[in-house]
Amino acid sequence: MSNAFTDLMKKRRTIYHLGNQLPISEDRVTAIIKEAVKESPTAFNSQTSRVVVLFGEQHQKLWDIVKNTLKKLVPAEAFSATEAKIDSFAAGAGSILYFEDTDIVKGLQEQFPLYADNFPVWSEQASGMAQLSVWTALAAENVGASLQHYNPIIDDEVHATWDLPKTWKLRAQMVFGSIEQEAGEKNYMEDDARFKIFK
Repeated sequence: MSNAFTDLMKKRRTIYHLGNQLPISEDRVTAIIKEAVKESPTAFNSQTSRVVVLFGEQHQKLWDIVKNTLKKLVPAEAFSATEAKIDSFAAGAGSILYFEDTDIVKGLQEQFPLYADNFPVWSEQASGMAQLSVWTALAAENVGASLQHYNPIIDDEVHATWDLPKTWKLRAQMVFGSIEQEAGEKNYMEDDARFKIFK
């Protein structure tokens, strides 16, 4: 079955071998990220997602933070593999930091106490949808990406380095760049194990 949207979703893959030669301009990348996040759905139209885009030296700075943080935590004999992995992310053209604004979440909890327990959950869902939207939109432009999660161990230094509000909670880091090696074949579970259809 062919569908323009699902065809794009199939194109969106985790690309680990990234380079720093983007097929489109940094300005276009930025515009795509903004548009994708703005058009992503949020509960109560709360628009809780916050995004920081890093290029060049700023992108390198992020992965230096990750590497230096992990060096304190990973045993020395195992660090070379960790370092190689982080260097592969640093080889990309840029990074996107995804945050959720906890002030908005708390404000909604106070305004709608009946749903108070749900707002943090809906915030996480909003973040995931924003991440997928950006990832798919970048894939449509032949920009590769992978999603990483080094939060919360890098949170304090990230906030300090880029002077970000403490109410922004880091949820994920997406590295992007040129596709230097395509993703391998994707395997799928049997449909019967995942779906039930009733008519």
